[in-house]
Amino acid sequence: MFQDSLRENRWYLLALLPLLALTYWTVVPGMVSDWNDDPNYSHGFLVPLISGYFVWQKWPELKRLSVQPSHFGLLVIVGSLLMLVFGFAGTEYFTMRSSLVFLLAGIVLYWYGWTVSGHLALPIGFLLFMVPLPYIVYDALAFPLKLLVAKYSVVALKLMGIAVMREGNIIMFPQTVLEVADACSGLRSLVSLLALAVAFAFLSQKSNVKRVIMVLAAVPIAIATNMFRVIATGFLAQYYGAAAAEGFFHEFAGMAVFALAMLLLFLLGAVLRKVGRA
Repeated sequence: MFQDSLRENRWYLLALLPLLALTYWTVVPGMVSDWNDDPNYSHGFLVPLISGYFVWQKWPELKRLSVQPSHFGLLVIVGSLLMLVFGFAGTEYFTMRSSLVFLLAGIVLYWYGWTVSGHLALPIGFLLFMVPLPYIVYDALAFPLKLLVAKYSVVALKLMGIAVMREGNIIMFPQTVLEVADACSGLRSLVSLLALAVAFAFLSQKSNVKRVIMVLAAVPIAIATNMFRVIATGFLAQYYGAAAAEGFFHEFAGMAVFALAMLLLFLLGAVLRKVGRA
């Protein structure tokens, strides 16, 4: 059983930890620094904790699983190490950091087999949320989202009777001009909200269909709540000047919008739990 195998191989597992630390000693600290410095990825600190909770939740079932080591895990391990090498060669941080997650998956598969790997797929796969996206991908996603948010925010402001024009992601009022920056595109909320949506979906829903619905719903929720932020900012800027929409309000609005998105996600989860009951 898995529990017995862990006990028998505990010294090998302990010896593996310094090897992993030595292999990734320049990779992981840089990733943690990004969590600390970039608000887009501050959720990275929570990801390993949530992943550990998933393991703890599955432990009663996990410890009784049969162990059948698979040599296919060696291919995954070699492929992961090649990802690390190529990432170093091209200074591509996403590849280097992601290789750690795939390496862990390969080690589990090689040592414990497909059954155990299947039960640990969620905890290990969830770790990918801690890896910051490449900036080229982030920028490619943020720009169209900014245009989308700006476009429909202007439509809403016009319906409210506010004189406003838009040029790209620039919103122009008679008294001031506002720019829909990356922070207001919804991508920052979306990255964090997706990670939390996956965790909440698997913790609160029993049906895979409902879990998928919750994860997919995180996208329109993040965009809609950030659109509400832009509309509120535009309303304040029109009637109270640009200064009223900056400083404390701007920071508070960012936190309030994410709290609203989380509330909507929890409400959706509550609704889904009731659907299908006798």
